[in-house]
Amino acid sequence: MIRVVVVDDQALVRMGLHTLLDAEDDMELVGEAADGQEAVELIRRTVPDVVLMDIRMPGLDGLEALRRIVAEPALAGVRVIMLTTFELDEYVFEALRLGASGFLLKDAEPTELLRAIRVVAEGGSLLSPSVTRRVIEEFAARRPAAAAPHPDIGRLTEREREILSWVATGRSNDEIAAELVVSPATVRTHVSRAMVKLGARDRAQLVVFAVQSGLTCPD
Repeated sequence: MIRVVVVDDQALVRMGLHTLLDAEDDMELVGEAADGQEAVELIRRTVPDVVLMDIRMPGLDGLEALRRIVAEPALAGVRVIMLTTFELDEYVFEALRLGASGFLLKDAEPTELLRAIRVVAEGGSLLSPSVTRRVIEEFAARRPAAAAPHPDIGRLTEREREILSWVATGRSNDEIAAELVVSPATVRTHVSRAMVKLGARDRAQLVVFAVQSGLTCPD
């Protein structure tokens, strides 16, 4: 059973998500919160598997709530999906940098939202949707001067750096394997090693480290 917490300052949004989750046999809504402070306290009490968190809320916003959640060792297993109204929301990249497992548009199809919850609960991250790729590309194009190499980027092998640059495009392991003509298992191994060396919380944060380190997709 996937235990979910919903955080949004709009009662109508919470009601809609509540109804959607109640209809799923493998999901359980364990709590709702209307602001970031309430959310942090609720998550500490319930320790859910997945949190659906609105980015923009009055008082303590979603970013600050996310920052507090990922800072607590007891909540290391909690995965956060940020909800946003706009595809190129200025806060999306910051959310990924802080440790969000991905993000979704609030008007996403119900099937897409449910799939996202299951993917994140299984340890994946929301990097395949085209909108995520566009955000990453937009960040790289608009803020080239923001490159700040990860302090441990030098620990990566040449092959790990190459694969990390492909990961930064939002491609899956299977897609990267096809590009490099290697097995998905080989790609998965290199990605896992890169995550450990860079201390990435998940694949989404690994993408952020790659972009900030100035790694670009090979020709």
